[in-house]
Amino acid sequence: MEVKVMPLAETEKETFITDIQAAFKKGYVDEYGETADEIIPREDIVNSFNEEGAESYKILCNGENVGGIVVKISSETNINELLLFYVKVGCHSKGIGLSAWQEIEKIYPETKIWETVTPYFEKRNIHFYVNKCGFHIVEFYNLHNKMKGNQTEEIQGDEYFFRFSKSMKE
Repeated sequence: MEVKVMPLAETEKETFITDIQAAFKKGYVDEYGETADEIIPREDIVNSFNEEGAESYKILCNGENVGGIVVKISSETNINELLLFYVKVGCHSKGIGLSAWQEIEKIYPETKIWETVTPYFEKRNIHFYVNKCGFHIVEFYNLHNKMKGNQTEEIQGDEYFFRFSKSMKE
């Protein structure tokens, strides 16, 4: 199995959006059952693409597009963020995600700390970040500890998040 991380072309962003929405919806449906709602709104994905310092990638496995990643890079602090990461529905549990993450770490060797967040119900993500990639849970966002940028919105029961951090060894 050959996993590569390649820059995402502008023309590939629509496929990224559709695929990540399907992947996140599957995680939600697996936990709670059917929903008509988008679990990750299109606007949030587009905003991630457009953040200052954002770099977007597709994940290829044996030449087939099987996922995507958006990172936010700070060359000033070398504290970088994983904004979006998904492996397409039907491609899980094959080592693709871990291989792709290891490629990202190679692309950004100057990184001191990686940070990311994931919804609390995403047990697969929590397992992946903590047990496979070496992240640590450092914060739990909830009604009493709201995520930055979400200070005035009421958090619903399915909107709790964990924040993860990974210090890179020098």
